[in-house]
Amino acid sequence: MSIFVPMIRLQTPVADLPCRTGISYSDRILMLGSCFTDSIGERLGNYGFDVCVNPFGTLYNPLSILSSIERLAEGKLFVEEDVVQMGAGSELFCSFSHHTSFARPSADGFLECANAALLEASDFWARCTKVIVTLGTAWCYFHAGRGRVVSNCLKRNAAEFDRRLCTVGETAAALKRMAELCHGRDIIFTVSPIRHFRDGAHGNQISKSVLLLGVDEVCAGAGETDYFPAYEIMNDELRDYRFYAEDMCHPSGQAEDYICERFLDWALPESEHASLRDNMRAYRRSCHRPIH
Repeated sequence: MSIFVPMIRLQTPVADLPCRTGISYSDRILMLGSCFTDSIGERLGNYGFDVCVNPFGTLYNPLSILSSIERLAEGKLFVEEDVVQMGAGSELFCSFSHHTSFARPSADGFLECANAALLEASDFWARCTKVIVTLGTAWCYFHAGRGRVVSNCLKRNAAEFDRRLCTVGETAAALKRMAELCHGRDIIFTVSPIRHFRDGAHGNQISKSVLLLGVDEVCAGAGETDYFPAYEIMNDELRDYRFYAEDMCHPSGQAEDYICERFLDWALPESEHASLRDNMRAYRRSCHRPIH
């Protein structure tokens, strides 16, 4: 007599809620947020999607992301008063609205670079149809002298800044304002699976919890918003350390591939899956270097 042996479950699959917004190959997609945005945005670009990714560089907290969307919507150029010399003996110039990848040896050089990127991104914003925001942390740095949140401290003296955790109310208000600025564009929120361990494991969970509660409040009340569970997939389906990079905080390339494919399976209509497979194959062929 044969004995039925059930398959052993080796993970707890994350059940995605039905996608209310989605993306299409006909969309122009603006992507803003943490370095997880950069990695997923690069993959979407490689697979043939029309994307604009982090035109101010990597952004982490909801208030900085909101400030960047407001700047895109307004199209207000950066001026000399926005330029800041970086600290730690650096001779480079940047701004508190940018990642240090925008830093240049002169103030004029920085402004030229920053405003060129702004004009291009503002034009993309005016015609984009979808926005994807990846939130990294609820911790924010406020510059005491300028009275505003900064996207990057630029290695300047810590005494210039006040660091505090956004409340759930502040986070939800910032996300609601983002949705309002989208003016009919669908917006998809996600929380980065990257662990921020400066405040330890518990502090990381507190920060992520603030973001998750803020997103949940916004998505419960707005029909043009959606949430993709990248954070949950990483923590429940890919919880093994083999899916992390060497720093044990960032997802590995394999994990990023998996989450990106899960996102596309969730967000892309089935009628476009064949086009996606064709584009993925074409991209992989383009990366192949024949051995001579």
